[in-house]
Amino acid sequence: MSELLDHERCYRAVAGRDARFDGWFVTAVRTTGIYCRPSCPARTPLVRNVSFFSTAAAAQGAGYRACRRCRPDAVPGSPEWDVRADVVARAMRLIADGEVERSGVPGLASRLGYSERQLHRLLVGELGVGALALARARRAQTARVLLETTGLPVTDIAFAAGFASVRQFNDTVREVFATTPTELRRARRGTPAGQPGWLTLRLAARAPYAADEVLLFLGAHAVPGLEEWDGTTFSRVLDLPHGPAVVRLSPSADGAAAVTAHLRLTELRDLGAAVTRCRRMLDLDADPAAVDDVLGTDAALTPLVAAAPGRRVPASPDAAELAVRAVLGQQVSVAGARTLTARLLAAGTPLAEPVGSLTHAFPGPAALADGDLSAVGLTGARRRTVTALAAALDRGDIALDPGADREEAGRALLAVPGIGPWTAALVALRGMGDPDVWLPGDLALRRSLASLGSSDAEAATRWRPWRSYAVMHLWALAAPSLFTRTPALPRSA
Repeated sequence: MSELLDHERCYRAVAGRDARFDGWFVTAVRTTGIYCRPSCPARTPLVRNVSFFSTAAAAQGAGYRACRRCRPDAVPGSPEWDVRADVVARAMRLIADGEVERSGVPGLASRLGYSERQLHRLLVGELGVGALALARARRAQTARVLLETTGLPVTDIAFAAGFASVRQFNDTVREVFATTPTELRRARRGTPAGQPGWLTLRLAARAPYAADEVLLFLGAHAVPGLEEWDGTTFSRVLDLPHGPAVVRLSPSADGAAAVTAHLRLTELRDLGAAVTRCRRMLDLDADPAAVDDVLGTDAALTPLVAAAPGRRVPASPDAAELAVRAVLGQQVSVAGARTLTARLLAAGTPLAEPVGSLTHAFPGPAALADGDLSAVGLTGARRRTVTALAAALDRGDIALDPGADREEAGRALLAVPGIGPWTAALVALRGMGDPDVWLPGDLALRRSLASLGSSDAEAATRWRPWRSYAVMHLWALAAPSLFTRTPALPRSA
């Protein structure tokens, strides 16, 4: 709610049209009944006429409609929900992933281990609205993007955005945007060209954002059949709630801090989940200014941050998949890990027809727990670890979904024979999107630290709360082939 935000600081951001705060909060103007992003180019409202809300849903709940000029619903998400580990942040991650559409508020509360009443009280107490209003704002945002960027029929858009009926869709669009779906579509600047059956979307990030570097890192780990890298575009199969999908990701053609996504879905209603998982995979909602302000002042990291401002942490769209791949990658090369992982794909859901070299979604925990892994080429101990991990994931003993408690997940992973601190930390780093993870004993990190005159033990206590980003800078120093911006190792290394 506005009372929880620093009014003076927010107003300074609005007066300066500071795009760094887009997505952190919205500005509601009482005299117009409109809410905007901080960087809106319209005339700056008088301070006495504005209120600030941490979410668009809260502004909508207070009776404000979205600005048609600055499109406050088309900005990166708040990085706060990725940084925080409390129940409200976990709920926000699940809502963004479409949990309310799939299982309702009761299912959302159950996933978090709270009653509906407790969860509602927490959300309203901090954000001013409950889970239904937050999910409704998410649906409205998805609907507007589809109306303005695709040629899909309006009826298809209604259900793709997660609405239960066309009437509910029409009412929400009118209330949030003060116009009809048809009028929104009429105002669009043109539909991006694309192949039939594919949706083309623009995924915004906070600048600076080196999309080519993020995609290179993902491409260097690409598993044949699941992922594909052609030097510019990274493609992969996503295992979504209603069937597998294919996404192709490439840097924005205009050089902006954005990624162009081409999506081919089994069912349109998975669009919201697909976009959320792509944003997580590309680390689009991070706040690079906050990260660089901390890491850039450390004497050891200053030249690394200066050489690669805004560096991100490429992640997996599915933490359970990353956990299995982390086990397969223990004590083998990147190429070896890719080969072993590719051998598992036969147990995954096949695409209706191949898309380029893509053939399967990654197998789920149940398929791996019950499958015969003898032909994969694993040692007996490693095979038992994969089976035990998959069984624990399938039973729910280990929860790695967006709403999982990160500390509990770490403890549960360490309880699996064959999973140690390094593997559990990697799952937190690249599976669960935790921004403050250190990889104990990582050889590449030790090499970089030695070149900087530091030690593993010392580094484990430094660079909070952004140790995950420090890891990426140090990896770039040790493994430059995985990055596009790599300062040379010091001569003493």
